[in-house]
Amino acid sequence: MKYFRLYFRVLELLGREARLGWLLAIANLALASAMFIEPILFGRIVDTLASAQPRVSQVAWRDLMLLVGAWVGFGLFVILCSTLVALHADRLSHRQYQVVRTMFFEHVLQLPLSYHTGSHSGRLVKVMLTGTSTLWALWLSFFREHFASFISLIVLLPLTLFINWRYGLALILLCVIFAAVIAYVISNVEKLQSTVERYYSDVAERTSDTLGNIALVQSFARIEMEVSGMRKMGEEALAAQIPVLSWWAVTTVITRASTTLTMLSILVLGVYFYLRDLTTVGEIVMFMSFATLLISRLEQAVQFANSMVMEAPRLAEFFDVLDTEPAVRDRPDAVDPGRVHGLVEFKDVSFSYDGKRPAVADLSFTALPGETVALVGATGAGKSTALALLHRAFDPQSGTVSIDGMDVRALTLTGLRRNIGVVFQEALLFNRSIAENLRVGKPDASDDELRAACERAQVLDVIERLPQGFATNVGERGRLFSGGERQRLSIARALLKDPPILILDEATSALDALTEARIQAALTEVMKGRTTFVIAHRLATVHNASRILVFHGGRIVEGGRFDELIERGGYFAELARSQFMAGETAKKRHELASGQPVET
Repeated sequence: MKYFRLYFRVLELLGREARLGWLLAIANLALASAMFIEPILFGRIVDTLASAQPRVSQVAWRDLMLLVGAWVGFGLFVILCSTLVALHADRLSHRQYQVVRTMFFEHVLQLPLSYHTGSHSGRLVKVMLTGTSTLWALWLSFFREHFASFISLIVLLPLTLFINWRYGLALILLCVIFAAVIAYVISNVEKLQSTVERYYSDVAERTSDTLGNIALVQSFARIEMEVSGMRKMGEEALAAQIPVLSWWAVTTVITRASTTLTMLSILVLGVYFYLRDLTTVGEIVMFMSFATLLISRLEQAVQFANSMVMEAPRLAEFFDVLDTEPAVRDRPDAVDPGRVHGLVEFKDVSFSYDGKRPAVADLSFTALPGETVALVGATGAGKSTALALLHRAFDPQSGTVSIDGMDVRALTLTGLRRNIGVVFQEALLFNRSIAENLRVGKPDASDDELRAACERAQVLDVIERLPQGFATNVGERGRLFSGGERQRLSIARALLKDPPILILDEATSALDALTEARIQAALTEVMKGRTTFVIAHRLATVHNASRILVFHGGRIVEGGRFDELIERGGYFAELARSQFMAGETAKKRHELASGQPVET
């Protein structure tokens, strides 16, 4: 029953193609009926000819021609209908394959960052590709073969009892025995195949992980070790797959044996019944044809069972991801705020990733439009989490985050995030052209706007040195550029978006001192007129902030301007002293190593 429930779930994904699916199902029913009638007509023809023996002149030619004509007509109908069903089943399957793949991709993109943090991207790609390919194959085989087979076995087979209950009972008994054997094989294969699929998921993750860190692999001379690890995983997957293949080999033997036994049983019973005048030659021929048809349907049923057992783990993975509910989504009454002014308020906001230890607790502060607010504190103090709540990477468990007096949860995600520009600590770039990466936040940006944003981000000179300029592909994760150049492209992208609220999450961490100074000067000009949040570990970068919020243990422990906090002599002053001392120590070590005099 588990497999049938899974199969129905597959059919439910037909969506808008369901209407065509119903038409194909009706066509399959007509096909199954026509194929069931053909053996009956054949048997009647044989009986008509046998009744005229030994004199040909006694043949009822009119009846014979009607039977032959009907047989030919049903045969042509089967050929034509089978062709149309196969043609439209192909088109339906390919169309819906594209629809479901896009739907799955959109769903995955809407899942929260916490889900992606715990799920390997290689696994998700594998689940999407294998899952949609499996759906395509099952839809195609269902409308081409499986539905007609089910109709023949479940509905039409019992009708043979009304033609000759003795033969019909024999056929049904053979089917029951065959089904019991197949069910036993499936019960042994099911767990084995789930194990096999886990191995293949591990291979996909390992492959993606290795290729994503190819620089590390080559620089540490790990090529041979990685290949050896992949070879070992392949051997383990194969070792797990062999028992499954052995069971299906047994099934093939059973199917062949059942073919011989079924034909032999009908023949022996036919001869026995004929000698006792309980049947006719036509009925023997008819049920031999029924047996042939039944065997082909049973073989298709075995193929169905084989495919379901082999594909069930892949489908289960696919539906597990598809059934995951996004933690953050639009409310039914959510509104698009348009362009906001930038008044940001946190009121008693608390959030925990695991429900046990709070990442932030009781946060309350206000950022006025055009104000620059710096968030400082040790790693894990809650700075990034607080601003993640602002652009709804997560929603708080308690309290409210509002913009211009509107709860961010009452806004559409698209409308909210259109107003916020984020420059992450890790530069995130698509494997596309520079222009496409820059236009992520503003698809209709002109070439002049691209140049202006890049010039303000101190990266235009780098782009102009490239032969293809803005059409240059940045490579996977921006590998064509250095860390500092990637970060400057990220800043240019945020500037081009021109949001009223800007978040700089260690935006200059990958830059050298000279470039950082140039960008800081540009950012100072850009931050005017917009609410800006700066997350920084290096306290020197937040010296000119309108206000500094000091985080510790998920709470705000201090707030004020740079000089005020230093004079106060609290937690911020302690952080500043520790950074100053660390910087002086590093400077002295450098001077000693270079042979320069050390100032005292």
